[in-house]
Amino acid sequence: MNIDGKTAIVTGASSGIGTAFSESLIDEGATVYGLARSTDKLERIQDELGDAFIPVTMDITDHDAIDKWINETFSDRAPDILINNAGLGRFGDVDELPLEDWETMIQTNLSGIFYMTRNIVPLMKNNQSVCHIINIASIAGKIGNPQLSGYNASKFGVRGFSEALFQELRYDGIKVTCFYPGSIATHFFDDKGMETHPNMMQPGDVAQVLVNILETPDNFLINDITMRPLNPKSPSDQ
Repeated sequence: MNIDGKTAIVTGASSGIGTAFSESLIDEGATVYGLARSTDKLERIQDELGDAFIPVTMDITDHDAIDKWINETFSDRAPDILINNAGLGRFGDVDELPLEDWETMIQTNLSGIFYMTRNIVPLMKNNQSVCHIINIASIAGKIGNPQLSGYNASKFGVRGFSEALFQELRYDGIKVTCFYPGSIATHFFDDKGMETHPNMMQPGDVAQVLVNILETPDNFLINDITMRPLNPKSPSDQ
């Protein structure tokens, strides 16, 4: 895919790798609809990235709002790229994890991807160009961890959804790729009291991988990719 001139949707665009994805896509000439719940953060990002970044205040767990926005925004054209990036983690032993935390993770990390994808796929099927859906899972979608049962469940779900979607859409000219990143230097671990450190992957580096995946030839698909820090330990622990 030549990204220049393409239209992309990035969920969870107000921070972390979502912002990095948006910036890298715009650098390659795309127009990006950046979705997140925080209007203020999205507007600050637009100030930095310019008019090619279109802020959209959206809770991806609200399927009615998603339906309405997509129908109104793409009534006469189809998006080329969907980056299902929005997600969150809540940590705790299974017998102490609040029900609200479980339900929030499942709704945001898994159901939100389904709500977005089910509305975008019909539009992509009508797009004359090859399109691409990228779902951001986690290494936690491949490996279980103590105190991460809810997060693991949601990301294993993204893994299964992505695998089925790839098989379902490959003959419609729609690529599907699932990302399984390890630790990235973002605010993801703030709730757990963990600080970022230089040995974590950097959002811009992960965004460069995303661009490389998107720019593969039309009949070439990388359907999943795992990325990790070579040395994940904090320099202070070595």
